[in-house]
Amino acid sequence: MEFPTRAHVDDLIDPQPLPPFVRVAYEPSAETVSDPLETIRSELDELPLDDLEAGSTVAVGVGSRGIHHLEAYVEEIVSALQTRDLKPLVVPAMGSHGGATSEGQLELLEALGVTESSVGAPIDADMAVDELGEVTVGGTETTVSFSSVAREADGVVVLNRVKPHTNFTGKLESGLCKMSVVGLGKQPGAKSFHSTAIRHGYVETMEALLSVVREETPLLGGIALVENFDEETAHIEGVSASAFEQREPELLARARAEMATLPTDDLDLLVVDEIGKEISGAGMDTNVIGRYQVLNAPDPETPAIDLIYARGLTERTKGNGNGIGLSDITRRDAIEQLDLQKTYANALTSGSLSKAQLPVVAPDDELAIRTSLSALGGYDPETVTIAWIENTTELSEMHVSPALLEEISDDVTVLERERLEFEDGTRAFVSE
Repeated sequence: MEFPTRAHVDDLIDPQPLPPFVRVAYEPSAETVSDPLETIRSELDELPLDDLEAGSTVAVGVGSRGIHHLEAYVEEIVSALQTRDLKPLVVPAMGSHGGATSEGQLELLEALGVTESSVGAPIDADMAVDELGEVTVGGTETTVSFSSVAREADGVVVLNRVKPHTNFTGKLESGLCKMSVVGLGKQPGAKSFHSTAIRHGYVETMEALLSVVREETPLLGGIALVENFDEETAHIEGVSASAFEQREPELLARARAEMATLPTDDLDLLVVDEIGKEISGAGMDTNVIGRYQVLNAPDPETPAIDLIYARGLTERTKGNGNGIGLSDITRRDAIEQLDLQKTYANALTSGSLSKAQLPVVAPDDELAIRTSLSALGGYDPETVTIAWIENTTELSEMHVSPALLEEISDDVTVLERERLEFEDGTRAFVSE
């Protein structure tokens, strides 16, 4: 596909006077776990591991999210299981991510630092599933699938971060329940879940499928993590499978209070340097940008952002650009990073097609910014509110326009004054 070049669009969008910028630090107070590795080891005692005989195999479900210290946490779980004379086996628990292929899922784990050598255990990324049966949700018969490799183990333990989901709100969102149902359901399980959930509700579908998973598999429980604003671990808890639905709502409430957010609820333009699956299932955290774009699920009331410019993809996402459709404009460099096979596998499985749609594609940063400012209507560099961030989890520093700084001055610390320039069309912030 040929996208318009600079020569094609330069005369269509008049140059706009740019506001100056200010680089600021935004650091709300946050709690952290002082010794997370020791805490993980002790919290494993909350799971019924003593019921397993020596030499039993334990599948450890690991997802595709960029959890802080993920490699060290997986290694610690592996080591603790080996100390109990058990045989850990890491199983990717990420649904259709990685293009719904074994190779793609191994590649994602490797990008997160999780390899056989780094964690000290074999990894089996086989995509085969067992069909556990069917369950009726809202009148719809839904097939429940589960990783064949994990089901063949003597026990299953999942490791996941509990956090607000990017598609819906409810008492259960992202966490141990969803990983057990969707992540370990591989592509068929993820597809089945999302197809029913879009129509009949995510929480209702998750609870119904989890009851079958718990009955038909050796699911023992999981290690739940809650991260703070700085992406550091704020809480670690071992939860037995029988208590998933009871504990997760409380952990979710804490995660919501701790999560990274923008220092404002109203923006004219948000510029995001990078999106990726390790940042959020939707590439950008939809709770940060205020956009779900999901059938039968209203968008969050805040924040209200008029336009979003997504500049590129992370290296770790390996071309999966799911979430690019949440932006209004992107640039040619981002499109060249896209692996549409992986992006579409994700979108088709989740049923959230709009997240894979391409926004307007500008030749470069300069034309993207010029287009965005023009599209705002009635643009005034003295009143426009702009925030420029690295991604939706790295919010401790950002570039903001003076009008926005005036609104958030009590919550941030000014680091330096800057001006925005373009070198061959690519943005550069220059200190003043």
